[in-house]
Amino acid sequence: MHGRTDLALESYEGCENQAGINKTEKSFGSVKITSIDIDTDIAAEQLSRPIGKYITIELAPLMNNSSDEDAHIAIKNELSKLINTDGTVLVVGLGNTEITPDALGPKTASRVLATRHITKELAKEIGLEGLHSVAVLSPGVLGQTGMETVEIIMGAVNKIHPMAVVTIDALAAKDLNRLGSTVQICNTGISPGSGVGNRRAEINERTLGVPVISLGVPTVVDASTLVYELTGKENNTQNTEMIVTPREIDMVIDRASELIGHAINCALHPSVNEDILLSCV
Repeated sequence: MHGRTDLALESYEGCENQAGINKTEKSFGSVKITSIDIDTDIAAEQLSRPIGKYITIELAPLMNNSSDEDAHIAIKNELSKLINTDGTVLVVGLGNTEITPDALGPKTASRVLATRHITKELAKEIGLEGLHSVAVLSPGVLGQTGMETVEIIMGAVNKIHPMAVVTIDALAAKDLNRLGSTVQICNTGISPGSGVGNRRAEINERTLGVPVISLGVPTVVDASTLVYELTGKENNTQNTEMIVTPREIDMVIDRASELIGHAINCALHPSVNEDILLSCV
């Protein structure tokens, strides 16, 4: 496997016969769902991914005017399988709103319904009986706060003691066709900033002490990776840190944040009517 990618499905290419890796595929309406389970240390080293589950949902490009109802249901269902909603869930939007390809996390977080402050009695009075406890955080980036993202999240975790943390971040892909048309969900955490080539300290169960489920959408392709994928030759120019992003990236971020935000709300509050949840954010 050559080139930088955050997608386990792309890392899997060329490792099909590696022991300790199980791949399954299924379809849901117009979307394709691929699960890759990495079970051994050797397999994890081969794919350069931690042991765990990686779910890839391939959907119609978000820059198209196609319906994404199937994608919404698929994301909600796969996310529901990984999250324990018996206690508070902390949702964290990673990234920088000042850089459009890196704004997916904060924009998605703004669409997630924060409910930790709502008592059961109040929820019943306002017709939202069945709400679970959810806290939402957009910690910014190191250059804005002077603090590593994991330090901010750790402070919140130590204070509110969530059952799980859900992170959303922009990812990098090898294939241009995956930009804005792929959602990855995994239970292994994430290194924020990896999508835009600025990898920071890891956010995972080892660093936070609670399960971490991560969602992401590829928004960029590394220029040197793209050159290799198109030509089969290494990029020996000085522009090794350049990234490529779709010209419709604003639309991709808006639609992806809406899609994922609504899916998260529905997964965290399964007993609340989806139309009501949509009207609350």
